[in-house]
Amino acid sequence: MAPYPPLGDGGYMHIDILTVLPELLESPFQHSIMKRAQEKGLLSVQVHQLRKWAVNEYGMVDDYQFGGGAGMLMMCEPLAKAIDELSQQRKFDEIIFLTPDGELFNQKTANSLSLKENLLLICGHYKGIDERIREHFVTKEISIGDYVLSGGELPAAILVDAIGRLLPGVLNDETSALFDSFQDNLLAPPVYTRPEDFRGWKVPAVLMGGNHKLIEEWRHEQSVKRTKERRPDLLDE
Repeated sequence: MAPYPPLGDGGYMHIDILTVLPELLESPFQHSIMKRAQEKGLLSVQVHQLRKWAVNEYGMVDDYQFGGGAGMLMMCEPLAKAIDELSQQRKFDEIIFLTPDGELFNQKTANSLSLKENLLLICGHYKGIDERIREHFVTKEISIGDYVLSGGELPAAILVDAIGRLLPGVLNDETSALFDSFQDNLLAPPVYTRPEDFRGWKVPAVLMGGNHKLIEEWRHEQSVKRTKERRPDLLDE
């Protein structure tokens, strides 16, 4: 593995991902903002096929559960060997397991993780992973919602996107991310672009007046109003 660049003024993040289905993660990081982040040298994402550390020549990484029960379970040995090997290359700030029973992912968590340098994401599959890996290696468990997916690959892609776009220098307008929904526990205000009048539906006059103080006040008022209407639970926090 090639050495990664040193931290610069804009920061740098490296993310390793362990999965049995790396094909699912080929597209998300090869387009749009995530592609540009990597081309700028601000983000590096490396996806690893867990079967590289399989227990036999057949690529075995899962087995039946002790005590019985439906579904296969990802084994200790492949995961432990993979984590040990990758940990020799860099010190991870967090080793994250994507799981439905983890902490619910939100913007606050994305903000916090964007300040880290090295992350390792473990994509669960089948019935999950052996509990001993969770107890002895995993430092953080994250869920993207109260539902079950076939594996942790899609949640991993969501995490990388939500975190990567916050890295300084990734977005063309560095203030853009600060005004996204959920920053400061408020939803984003309504936004408009040309034409000013479309089918008789007009852009609010305050946005056309050029008074930036009034515009910011209007946007804040609209954010609070929208949050009260759609996500009042955010205001309770």
